[in-house]
Amino acid sequence: MTPARLIVRPQHRPLEGSVPVPSDRSITHRALILAALSNGPCELRGFAYGNDNLGTLRALGALGVRFEDDQKGTVRLRGVGLAGLKAPAAEIDCGHSPSTARLLAGVLSAQPFASRLIGSPALSRRRMKAVVAPLVQRGALIQAAACSAHPDDVALPLEIAGLPPGKRLAGIEYAMTAPNDHAKGALLFAGLFASGPTVIFEPVVSRDHTERLMSELGMPVRTAGSMVSLHPPADPLSIRGFEVDLPGDITAAAFVLAAAELVPGSNVSTRRTGLNPTRAGILEVLRAFGGRMGITPKGDSLGEPWGEVNAVGSVLRGTKISGEMALRTLDELPVICALAARARGVTEISDVAELREEDTDRIFALSELLRAFGVQATARPDGLVIEGQPERALTAARVSCGGDHRVAMTAAVLGLLADGETIIDDVDCLAVSFPRFAGTLRALGADIEVQR
Repeated sequence: MTPARLIVRPQHRPLEGSVPVPSDRSITHRALILAALSNGPCELRGFAYGNDNLGTLRALGALGVRFEDDQKGTVRLRGVGLAGLKAPAAEIDCGHSPSTARLLAGVLSAQPFASRLIGSPALSRRRMKAVVAPLVQRGALIQAAACSAHPDDVALPLEIAGLPPGKRLAGIEYAMTAPNDHAKGALLFAGLFASGPTVIFEPVVSRDHTERLMSELGMPVRTAGSMVSLHPPADPLSIRGFEVDLPGDITAAAFVLAAAELVPGSNVSTRRTGLNPTRAGILEVLRAFGGRMGITPKGDSLGEPWGEVNAVGSVLRGTKISGEMALRTLDELPVICALAARARGVTEISDVAELREEDTDRIFALSELLRAFGVQATARPDGLVIEGQPERALTAARVSCGGDHRVAMTAAVLGLLADGETIIDDVDCLAVSFPRFAGTLRALGADIEVQR
């Protein structure tokens, strides 16, 4: 099949409207796993059909979990309890999703049967040591491949041996050297099956979706600052079945909101947007740029707050992003670069060196993308310096996103501000997180189309 491309034409009128965004991928991964381990029927509404979440759903099916998908956004699963997973008939393909691989490693490390996790070539270059090492420390039997991209680390495939009869993972106290929600989530999921408590210390609190969901479902999980602890439940059927309306992904929403901030006169809202404070750093960054916006809390779903976020066309100013704020907005850095491209003055972004370790070197890719649109951008070892160009249109460009879904969406936002037609090649990767991205912008009045 011919790879898709986006055609984006200059935006000569405001973007207007209220739109949904895909369900939060991080929450959805965890909700699917907890539904599989529950004691009864579960229903997840607002399910977004991104490839990553579908990969987790298929992996759970391979482990004996029955599910029904109405293809309209509702997925129903029949939980099998903590003792009901079955040995897979074949290796489990995690696709491009590090969340699937890392979180499932925690679950599978506690099972009495063997399993093997594999993934795409890109995923097989991603680091796994931060997850594997503490699982092994508590008694998991995992053999990992050497990481080709990082000789001091390990990667997929993971060969996970079944625990001997009567053997359980041990309790653990583990101090992380860096915040890592995947490692924390894997340890907590493994802790559901352990013989003793799981206690985790982080230098800074990372995304706390796992502990929020577990707490709402009655698991004995406690948090105090950057410490989280879990006592294993005594009953393998202790996780109750549940229904949940999944909050929207604030990272996906950020691209829509940024487009509204950048196109003069725009007035756009994203509905049912996740407002978890460990994820909502992008809203603080928008304010730091001088963006005008409003947040209307509406409720919560299994402990996850959500609401409506409104953004309007604004005059932006350059800012500095570093330290904890940079860590809290790693996923949104691409769209932050789009904001910086139109802000008055200079924007400095630092302390994001780990973005050079993604599937692509995202810092380099973003600096090249900005320059293609006529924006002066300098890549540094741990970030970027961007000189805003607010006075005149950007230079229309033809670019490739290199298979990076967030670079593709950033290019589309920049294309709205260009002086001619922008072409973005190889955008099939949008299926990872925001399959309806082009349609969402079109619903707001953007002149954007997908071509093959």
